[in-house]
Amino acid sequence: MRMRPTLSWTPAEDLPPGTTDPEPVADALDTGGVLVLSGAGISTESGIPDYRGEGGSLSRHVPMTYQDFTADPRARRRYWARSHLGWRTFGRARPNAGHRAVAAFARHGLLTGVITQNVDGLHQAAGSEDVVELHGSLDRVVCLSCGASSPRRVLAQRLEEANPGFEPVAAGINPDGDADLTDEQVGDFRVVPCTVCGGILKPDVVFFGEAVPPRRVEQCRALVREAASLLVLGSSLTVMSGLRFVRQAAQDGKPVLIVNRDPTRGDRHALTRVALPLGPTLTTVAERLGIPVDGRPPAPLDHPLRGA
Repeated sequence: MRMRPTLSWTPAEDLPPGTTDPEPVADALDTGGVLVLSGAGISTESGIPDYRGEGGSLSRHVPMTYQDFTADPRARRRYWARSHLGWRTFGRARPNAGHRAVAAFARHGLLTGVITQNVDGLHQAAGSEDVVELHGSLDRVVCLSCGASSPRRVLAQRLEEANPGFEPVAAGINPDGDADLTDEQVGDFRVVPCTVCGGILKPDVVFFGEAVPPRRVEQCRALVREAASLLVLGSSLTVMSGLRFVRQAAQDGKPVLIVNRDPTRGDRHALTRVALPLGPTLTTVAERLGIPVDGRPPAPLDHPLRGA
C-alpha cells in the first residue's frame, strides 16, 4: 500500500507567537556566517503561489507524487500537459525584492550559502551564486531510464510540435510549475520520450514522495555545520526535507530565525519568527545594514528598523 506524503500539519497550541520586529534578523546578518534556507513563500511576490499560505495551492491542488508519475501513463500525460502550460507562465517569473535582498547579503559576505526548496531558479536570476537546489530545478529534464539530462526549453519545443493548438486556459499556476487543468482540457495531450533511449522523461525535481539525493542532503548538512546561524525564509517547514536542517542547527546550538507570516513546523526550534511579508522585511533589514538593494543607495546606518 502506497502512503501519501505529508502535505499539511496542525500547529500546536504552545508554539511561540510570531513578532513584527525584524531586528534579530538584522543582528544575525550583521554578525555574518548566516545560512539561508528558502521556501515557496519567498516567490509569492513574483506571482508564484505557495502551497500552504493564504490562497495556497494545496487548497485546490494535490501535487504529483513520484509513485503516481512512474506507475501511471495517464498521470504522466496529465502532469506533462499541465506542466507544459505552466512552464510558459512560470518561465516568465522574475525575482522580487526578497530574492534581490538575499543576493545583496551574499555579495556583502554575510552569508555562507543558500539552500532553496524552490524549483524556480529565481535566487540565481537575482544574482545569488552557489545555490543548493534541494528539490532540483524545473529548467532541466532527466530520463528515468538512461539518465540523460537536457534543457527544459528543448522539451518545451518538442511538446509544442507534438501538440499544435494546445492553448487551454488554466485556473491557476502552482509552486511546482503545474497548471490547474481539468481532464477535459488535458484531452489526448501527447507525451514525448527521451531522444536517446525512448525512456520516460521527468523534470529534474524531487516530487512529493521522492527522496532528496543523499549527496545533496549531506552537502546541506555540511553547510549547516559551517554556519553560525540559520535564516529560514518563506517556508512552513512542513516536509522533513527542510525541517531536518532546522533541527540540526538547533541541536548544534545555532540560532534559527524564521521569516514567515504563518506559523511553521520549526517554530519551536527557532529563536524568533518574524510574521511579516518577506520582500519589505528583507529590504528594511538591508537598509538597516547599509546594503543597497535594486541599485538604490543605502540608508544611513541609524535608519530605524522597528515598526517597519
